[in-house]
Amino acid sequence: MGEQDAQREITTAKQAADDALVLAFGRLQGAANRLEYILGRRIEEECGISHLMFEVLLILGRAGEPGMSMRAISQEQVLSTGGATRLVDRMEAAGLVLRVTDPEDRRGRLVRLTPLGEETVVRAARLHVANIEQYFLNPLPTDHRERFAEDLRILSHSARDALPQLP
Repeated sequence: MGEQDAQREITTAKQAADDALVLAFGRLQGAANRLEYILGRRIEEECGISHLMFEVLLILGRAGEPGMSMRAISQEQVLSTGGATRLVDRMEAAGLVLRVTDPEDRRGRLVRLTPLGEETVVRAARLHVANIEQYFLNPLPTDHRERFAEDLRILSHSARDALPQLP
């Protein structure tokens, strides 16, 4: 079925609401939102950080030394540079990250994990893995899990590649 065929078939609000593709994407979005809430709340309750902070800690952990620029962090998280700066300000005030001079550009600053940030991301990741198993994997049939994870990787990379680069 081509795109034009799908557009011709949707002529009422009821057809739009009942369209199989619209329903499938809505279910994906609903599941993602609910899972983010459940898993994010657990991280916040147990580790005292937001899910977004946890993701930034993971990005910084992946980057290693010497750290990452604010621009790179904002692009990884699809945040404005100002939003990333405010988030990193809060994380720095909590002792999770620090800003250091970029060894390759003395005018630039990089963000990297502190020992407390490292400890926090490890503790949060252990909790997160257990929660992912409970709420994300366990409801799925065992023989579907690997394919589902691969399909999500494909969708994530495709969506990332379709986004314009942030200034």
